[in-house]
Amino acid sequence: MDQITFPVIDMAKLNGEERKETMELINDACENWGFFELMNHGISHELMDAVERLTKEHYRKCMEQRFKEMVASKGLDVVQSEINDLDWESTFFLRHRPVSNMSEIPDLDDDYRKAMKEFAAEVEKLAEHLLDLLCENLGLEKAYIKKVFFGSKGPNFGTKVSNYPPCPKPDLIKGLRAHTDAGGIILLFQDDKVSGLQLLKDGQWINVPPMRHSIVINLGDQLEVITNGKYKSVMHRVVAQTDGNRMSLASFYNPGSDAVIYPAPALVEKAAKQESQVLYPKFVFDDYMKLYAGLKFQDKEPRFEAMKAVESPVNADPIATV
Repeated sequence: MDQITFPVIDMAKLNGEERKETMELINDACENWGFFELMNHGISHELMDAVERLTKEHYRKCMEQRFKEMVASKGLDVVQSEINDLDWESTFFLRHRPVSNMSEIPDLDDDYRKAMKEFAAEVEKLAEHLLDLLCENLGLEKAYIKKVFFGSKGPNFGTKVSNYPPCPKPDLIKGLRAHTDAGGIILLFQDDKVSGLQLLKDGQWINVPPMRHSIVINLGDQLEVITNGKYKSVMHRVVAQTDGNRMSLASFYNPGSDAVIYPAPALVEKAAKQESQVLYPKFVFDDYMKLYAGLKFQDKEPRFEAMKAVESPVNADPIATV
């Protein structure tokens, strides 16, 4: 069922006669799902295979034992009741922009560093291309979102490398608790054999199908604000599995820390004509992230309300520094 209904976009069709229909599919996915899956996205399968192999090797060599020790020390393998303050995941974070931290991460071997650097460059290019496609669908000028995200030092861009090992009590511990992503656009390279990612649609949890060499896209809170709610960020979670280790590389293309985020004036004007109002606050991205840090696993609406309450007269220039 999920396989049939979940939006899968073939990007190769953007270059031919089916461009219009493909753009409509992207728009529909953004409006009604907040998620879609890309095929033929331009990142080479050889590179993806190398990244997957090296990520799984790195987990086995450097992370697996640490994870087992953490589980044992917290008694997670024998829990009897639901755990709500912890996720069954082993992770580390690679920052690519504005300044890379790749050389500071211990125990990454040279092959892995090289492959991840190449992979990040490809994903960044894809993120910017997608943001332009969104602008086109929204009737915004080309590169509008990219400019808003730029701030004074360029976007924040990084990759969360996660492994979700087999879990003895998946009914009691989530791989990752339900949340919406705080940032901009998220590009996920996920395991094609072990599933677990789900999104909330119309009150139901729906599986995001694992497909070989696909990139899963989801929209963060900042795109909801910029589009004045036309596109929405969506609650999602990872359900732990009793067997199989699920790999997940989520790359976050986010606004720069001092970027000023607010609904695009062109979309507000359109909303005014339809007699709907501006729904979202104007704020500096870093302020939102500080708030989000403590409220990640709660509904996003109170976060937007809290930002409205502290809304300051920030400069409306999309590439302003504050």
